[in-house]
Amino acid sequence: MRTGRWSLAGQVFVLQLVLLALITALWAGFAVMDARRDSDGAAAREVTDIALSVAAAPSTVAAVRSADPSALLQPVTEQIRLATGMGFIVVMAPDRTRFTHTDPARIGRPFSGNIDRALAGATFTETYTGSLGPSIRAVTPVHDDGHVIALVSVGVTRTAIGDRFAAQLPAVLGVAAAGLFVAAVGSMLLNRRLRRQTRGLAPAQLWAMYEHHDAVLHAVHEGLMVFGPADDRAEVVNDEARRLLDLPDGPVTRADLPASFRHRDRETVRDETHVTADRVLLVNQDVVDLGSRASGTVTTIRDHTELRTVLGELDTVRSFAESLRAQAHESANRLHTVITMVELGRYREAVEFATAEIELSQALIDRLMAEVGDPVLVALLLGKVNQAAERDVELTVTADTALDSVTPLTSREAVSLVGNLIDNAIDAATGSADAWVEVTARADATALTVRVADSGPGIAPESFARAAERGYSTKARHHGLGLALVRGLVNRHGGTIGSVTAPESAVTVHIPRERDR
Repeated sequence: MRTGRWSLAGQVFVLQLVLLALITALWAGFAVMDARRDSDGAAAREVTDIALSVAAAPSTVAAVRSADPSALLQPVTEQIRLATGMGFIVVMAPDRTRFTHTDPARIGRPFSGNIDRALAGATFTETYTGSLGPSIRAVTPVHDDGHVIALVSVGVTRTAIGDRFAAQLPAVLGVAAAGLFVAAVGSMLLNRRLRRQTRGLAPAQLWAMYEHHDAVLHAVHEGLMVFGPADDRAEVVNDEARRLLDLPDGPVTRADLPASFRHRDRETVRDETHVTADRVLLVNQDVVDLGSRASGTVTTIRDHTELRTVLGELDTVRSFAESLRAQAHESANRLHTVITMVELGRYREAVEFATAEIELSQALIDRLMAEVGDPVLVALLLGKVNQAAERDVELTVTADTALDSVTPLTSREAVSLVGNLIDNAIDAATGSADAWVEVTARADATALTVRVADSGPGIAPESFARAAERGYSTKARHHGLGLALVRGLVNRHGGTIGSVTAPESAVTVHIPRERDR
């Protein structure tokens, strides 16, 4: 049989029947296993209940205390056994001597099975192979005046449980057969509907029609969105675009897009950087000319998150390297000065000169280590102090800084947040008179607060909101992408970011800590 000659509806029908038969068989198998497990559980509960009832009966205690327990107990236990369908009911002495048994010839002989827990006063069940074969049995003590005077063991053989289980099989198989029949009828109706909708075409024919359209969407490793001229609903959105923009399944409108994308409906865009909650995206957009019809747009999106992360880390390493280079240069100058002073015999002045700078630097390190609980953040601040000094900007950490930890941020997130804010502030302060930057970081039980102030002109509220909402191109002003990255980080942690220009330019970030509790 060549499947290429079969219509899609016919192939689906056959596959459905095979799948339904397989599922029904699996369901029946699981149902049989479950019924068997239920039978074992029910048998264990039943033998336990009967054993407890026999042990609690006053007549049992009286019979055990009598001169001939077997004569009194055997007829009663046999009557209960026949009425309940048990395999055996054995009443025995604590030394295992049987008072009753299904086979009277075994009365007086020792009981075969575990009784230690029952002698200790507990009731338990077990599966054990005894004189009547494998059985599920319960053993419980008979108490009198707080003492164990006898034991009762009630069991049902595996053979009897198997007979009960076999009696349930016709019902289980009947339900499975009925389910398969109903499913087959439903599959037949679905086959008829599918045949009408596909016009009886074979899968190869349908595939040829679809493949040309699908190849355009998946041949490129970029996000792709196509908006038509009629309305704001996207005509094409590929999987990569949905992943990069966290778009929902189903139809996509411009209202579903991130805020920075919504106002680019009729514009040509080239290599524009956009920042979402957790990604940095490079966006290009072309306007499609449809002749006499209104224009549509084709937007491509590339993920630059990892590249931006690596570039940010590279910038941090470069700034540290430049800071170390500057410090090495200054240290060399100081060392030459000290050596010259020693050669001139000015020993006391040489010591004072050498220790003054060390004490100043160590004092700053000690203060930061005491006030900032994260050593990575301390290293960043020390590096930024030197970096700012190279640009004639005085960077200070205020005295009211008190940061036990950067929770709920990770050290990497804290470096990204504080580093971007400081870089923006240094850029803004550079060129101003007596340029300065002040950093304050505080934390309490409820929130983490970071405030970076500078002597620059500040950012107007509209520009700040736009910069924090979407990153500008890398060729645009310095504060675009950095603030957008900070805004994304703050939003992920449910915090807020704000800017003021009076009495001084400052950006303040609040991140709540209750979310981690």
